Formats: sequence, C-alpha cells, structure tokens
Amino acid sequence: MTVTVETESRITVVTINRPQARNAVNPETAQKLYDAFLAFEANEAADVAILTGADGHFCAGYDLKSAASGDGQDWLKNVEISESWVDACSQPAPGPMGPSRLVLSKPVIAAVEGYAVAGGLELAAWCDMRVAAESAIFGVFCRRWGVPLIDGGTVRLPRILGQGRANDLILTGRPVQAKEAHSMGLADRVVPNGQALGEAKRLADALVTFPQSCMQADLASAQLSGRDLALALRREWESFQSFSAEGVAGAARFSDGKGRGGDFSDI
Repeated sequence: MTVTVETESRITVVTINRPQARNAVNPETAQKLYDAFLAFEANEAADVAILTGADGHFCAGYDLKSAASGDGQDWLKNVEISESWVDACSQPAPGPMGPSRLVLSKPVIAAVEGYAVAGGLELAAWCDMRVAAESAIFGVFCRRWGVPLIDGGTVRLPRILGQGRANDLILTGRPVQAKEAHSMGLADRVVPNGQALGEAKRLADALVTFPQSCMQADLASAQLSGRDLALALRREWESFQSFSAEGVAGAARFSDGKGRGGDFSDI
C-alpha cells in the first residue's frame, strides 16, 4: 500500500509508503492521502493527525517519473481548479499532492525525517506543526526542473516564515537543514534522527488532553478563511501553465537519470 493509516487512542497516523521513491507522491498516493484526511476529519474518535513518511524520508515531492507519463499528467488535469471552486472549507477538493487544498478543523502534525522537498515541503507546510529530525532537509528542489509550486507553497510559506525567508527558499531552491529550519520557524521541534514520529506522538498526546472545541476554534481563527485560501490557491494555480512550458521537459530529464542523489550540476 502506498499510504497506511493507523489509529492510536485519539491520534491518527498517516504514512506515505513509497520508500523506493523516497515517498514521492504519484496519482494513486495523492488520492489515498486525500481520502485518508477526509476520513480523519469525519472521524469523531480522532482529534489529532500525524503525517509522516516510511523508511527515513518524509516526501520527495510529486513523482517526476509519474509527471513525465500520461497518467501523471492526467491526474494534474483532474485536479485543475474550476471556476466554481470559491471556498476551500465548504468545497473540499484534492490538490496535486492530495490533501493540500483541504482545510481541516483538527490539527495535523508533520513528522519529518530525511527529505521534505518540492511538493513534500508543501505537504509539510500544509500541516499545522512540524517536528524535524536533525538530518531533515527542506527545499524547493522542483526549482531545478521548471516545476512550479502548486500545492500551496507560495501561499503558506510566507505566512510561516515571513516574505523574505519564504522568497529565499522559493526562488533559490536551496536545501535547508533542520537547524536552520528551526531558526526560521519552519520546524517547530528538532529531535535526534529516528525520533520525529515519537516526538510528534508526544505532542499529539498533549494536544488531545485539551478541551477540543476551544482548540479547534482557535485553530480555525488562525488559518486563512476558506474563501481567502481558495482565492490564493487559484492565483497560485495560474503558474501551472509553466509546467507545460518547462516542467514536462524537466520531469523527463529527471526520469532519464539527471539530478539523482542531490547532484544538480548537470540538469
């Protein structure tokens, strides 16, 4: 299975399970992530969710091999934002990475080991808090391939980091390690390697003990409204045309073996 869901007490743990691709998300995985978080939202027995990745990596973004294929491009067409989508709260809809257009009433914590890059960074930013292992690496690595941020990265990163630091990440595509991520506010907790999920569970346990209606009300007040988010994501989606211009070719180069292992000297 490309996504696993486990329930522990009132905590739901959603794990991206494609370790052979550093948990890069293909269309099947995106749909399962979307379904998993819709189910969490509807589950009255669950108060907090954790999003993590299997075998030492959070998520390497959208699967560029898939993006270079017909199936991947069909999925991206399937998640186009329609003219009728005006409120992210009342009109739940999938994004390219799955849940990135959802507004949940309950908190989600990212437990990040290894890479959280490109669309994986956008998934981490979609979460309400982020716990990172010391070896975690964040970055807009899709900058190298002409693939735009279309899962809320340009919307959420400035709110989390401030515009200047967000611009640094978005424009340069440079890798950011956990210590720096913590200093800029991207990571809320930094823990030894292998302990991100355990720390996220401890944090979730603490959140579960609070009066939930009050906490959810404060969370809702702190978020962008459903209409504001839909408007911002609609504006971001306009950059998708650049994928056709540059990203398809970039995805094909990646599929052919360029840029593997973090080598971007010849892309």
